Amino acid sequence: MDSSIRERFLSFVDVIIRVPPLFIIDELLKIEFGLMEENVVLDSTVIISNSATPPISNSFLIELFDVRHVAYKIFLTIILKFLCCCLVGVIVLSHWSNTSAMKAIIAYVSTQETTTSILDDILCFNITFILKEGPGFVVIQNYILQCLLASIFCYTHLAPKYPVLQKLLVLSFMAPSILGIYPLPTQVLHHAPVFAALVPMTVCNFVLWYNGITMLKTIYMGYQHARNFIDNYGLSALAETEWIRLNVPCVLRTFWMLRAGRQVIQILLNDYSEETFSYFMMIKSLAVNGCETLTAVLGMTSIVSFICHYIGCFFQWVLLTGDEGEKSIGTVSAILFYILALQTGLTSLDKDKRLVRLCRNICLLVTAILHFVHNIVNPLLMSLSASHNPALHRHIRALVVCAFLILFPVSVLVYLWSHYTLSTWLLAVSVFNIEVIVKVLVSLAIYSLFLADAYRSAFWEQLDDCVYIIRSFGNTIEFAFGIILFFNGFWILVFESGGAIRAIMMCIHAYQNIWCEAKEGWSVFMKRRTAVDKINTLPEAKAEQLRMLDDVCAICYHEMQNAKITQCKHYFHSVCLRKWLYVQDRCPLCHNILYKFENIRSNNETR
Repeated sequence: MDSSIRERFLSFVDVIIRVPPLFIIDELLKIEFGLMEENVVLDSTVIISNSATPPISNSFLIELFDVRHVAYKIFLTIILKFLCCCLVGVIVLSHWSNTSAMKAIIAYVSTQETTTSILDDILCFNITFILKEGPGFVVIQNYILQCLLASIFCYTHLAPKYPVLQKLLVLSFMAPSILGIYPLPTQVLHHAPVFAALVPMTVCNFVLWYNGITMLKTIYMGYQHARNFIDNYGLSALAETEWIRLNVPCVLRTFWMLRAGRQVIQILLNDYSEETFSYFMMIKSLAVNGCETLTAVLGMTSIVSFICHYIGCFFQWVLLTGDEGEKSIGTVSAILFYILALQTGLTSLDKDKRLVRLCRNICLLVTAILHFVHNIVNPLLMSLSASHNPALHRHIRALVVCAFLILFPVSVLVYLWSHYTLSTWLLAVSVFNIEVIVKVLVSLAIYSLFLADAYRSAFWEQLDDCVYIIRSFGNTIEFAFGIILFFNGFWILVFESGGAIRAIMMCIHAYQNIWCEAKEGWSVFMKRRTAVDKINTLPEAKAEQLRMLDDVCAICYHEMQNAKITQCKHYFHSVCLRKWLYVQDRCPLCHNILYKFENIRSNNETR
């Protein structure tokens, strides 16, 4: 019991230590895209408009709210983000927080006429004014944050932990917060965060240089291991192994959930008491902010993969099948969701447009999941009907799933066409849903034919032709839909939203779903036609010959009411022999040539 708890704890720590770099990358992407500045300006205008008698200038309030927003965000997530964070990340955040605090202090001092520093206000017992109207709250937050960052840095750095060095490191982290209280020149306060970061950066450089040889050896050993692994097993096997070893999906899920949890706390603390607050708006805000950067989209992709994985598990449980198809549902769904996000430029859209695009992408993903479920139920239907499985409950479960795969797309189509006007997205979703319905109807038709054949006493020679016609009909519909989707995507690429990713996906679609499908369909048609020509060269067995033979077909083991005679004097059903000719041209019993080339050439010439 203790060992299992220890393993779970170590696995939890193994995931947590990889989460902080994702938060750092996410914050950097936010700054690059201007998301934080936009939010700050909007919220600060609300504060200014709600303030009846502002004691200081509007520019200072905007600056002060910027500092409070950043410090508040860091304060809420510091425990989750930096349990075992890297040293450089601690220094970067320390410098960032110190810089923000110094800006607030400088702005506050510059607006005061009677006092020159925070210390003067403290000595004059103006503490309430400093906390409410001044930067006192920001200074206290920065002080607490720097204490925590200094403790983490002193505990985790790999340099010799001399007492003097440890105290100097703590002092360097705390110096800007202490100096900001005193009446010092503005230039000193402005450059204080830079000088405060010199000592920690010096320690980091020493650690890097001191352990440089060990790091290079480790990198070289990793390179040798990767090279040997690729030579023996291939690049894809290495990527899959490292993906599992690093537990990437769980790391991304943890990152996104912590990120969403932070936003929930902020929304509840800021807006819960307001009349306009609603849980629907909170969920809407989480969905919009949950895909505003590439790292956030990766985290949401992992959540989508997790959900789709258990959707596949549910249908596997309903159908009482194994785990063969369910494992790929989560992976393929994640890849599809991320490609849709990149293809539609989800992170670069405005909030309202991003929500609409996210809902559309999820609608397309749900349709793709229906295709995956059909891929699970289709072989089960074929096996149940072809193997004469008497388990009635398994037939009922499969038919219930098929009914769901028909009724759900129909209801989606009715809802979409009654609430939305014709557009390229609506056309794509409709095509995918109709394709699911056609696939299910084809599967049910073939299932019914096989089930009817199972209760027939005589051999059904036209069964193969019926199955071929039904499957050809379904494949033709899918091929036509593929062409429609290609032109639909071409219209989007040219007139709506172009991009390299969309162009690449169109090329892949044109090759896989149009060219390859047409080539494969033509190949099957030619094989079938050639097989028919070969069968026509063989003589038909007479009733007396079949009565004297009194045997079954060696391919299907059914009685022969009619048969074809090969050159080696063996008797087979013409349909069975035609299926055999799809594979090879020799007799199933003696392996001699089944037909004459001269007869085939003469038949083709007469045509």
